[in-house]
Amino acid sequence: MKLKDFKVLTFDVVGTLINFERGVLASVRRLGGAAAKDLTDDQIFEPYMRGRATFPGRSSVEMANVYKSLAAELGLRADDETAAAFQRDVLDWPAFEDSVAALKRLRKHYRLVAMTNADRVALSAYAHTLGDPFDDTVCADETGVAKPDPQFFAYNRGRQAAFGYKFGEILHTAQSQYHDIGVATELGYATCWIERRQGMKGFGATPTPNAVIMPTFNFPTLAALADAVEAEARAT
Repeated sequence: MKLKDFKVLTFDVVGTLINFERGVLASVRRLGGAAAKDLTDDQIFEPYMRGRATFPGRSSVEMANVYKSLAAELGLRADDETAAAFQRDVLDWPAFEDSVAALKRLRKHYRLVAMTNADRVALSAYAHTLGDPFDDTVCADETGVAKPDPQFFAYNRGRQAAFGYKFGEILHTAQSQYHDIGVATELGYATCWIERRQGMKGFGATPTPNAVIMPTFNFPTLAALADAVEAEARAT
C-alpha cells in the first residue's frame, strides 16, 4: 500500500495539528499563580484529563469548568475571571511548528478533511490558525458524539461518500491512539499515526489506550508525511 493510493486525508485536529498540550501547560502556568510554576507536565495533564472527562461538552464553553476542576485539585487560583481567561486561551492554542506548511504541501495531493471533537466555534479558530487548509470539516456539533465513538467515523464516512469518495480512498491521519488510530483501525480504515510524542514517556494529556495499534503508516511529524508523499510523487 502506498500513500498515492488515497484521495482523502481525514485529520484529527487537536493534538495532531494543534499543539494543545503546549497550550494547556502555558495557560495553567501563567494563570495559576505561584503554585503552578513548579508543577511538572504530568501533574497538570492528569487533573486536566479528569476535568475534561467530567465536563465533556463543547470545548468553546466547558473549558472554564475544566480549569476550575484542575485548579481545585492542584490548589491553584480558581476564580471566575481566571477560568474565563483559560477558556479564551483554548481558542488560541498554537499549531505545531510544521502544521501550516505541511498542510499546504499535502493539499496539492489530497482532499483534506478535519474530524475533530472540538465544536464549531473552536474548530473555526483552529482552522484559521492553520491557514484554513480544509476542503471539508466535521466536528462534534454535527455528529452529536465524540471520538472514539464509531458513530463519529460513520457520520464522516457517509459524508465523504456523498461527495463521491470511496472508503478505501480515505487515510485517517492522527496522533491519538485512544481517540483515533485504535478505533479507525478496528473499523477498517487505513491509518497514518503522526507520533507527536515520539521519544517521550507516556501519553501526555491524551488518555492511555488499551493497546498501541500498529498503523498503516507511521511518521514522527506532519512534515515527514508530506516529505514521503512528495517522494512518491517524484518517483512516478
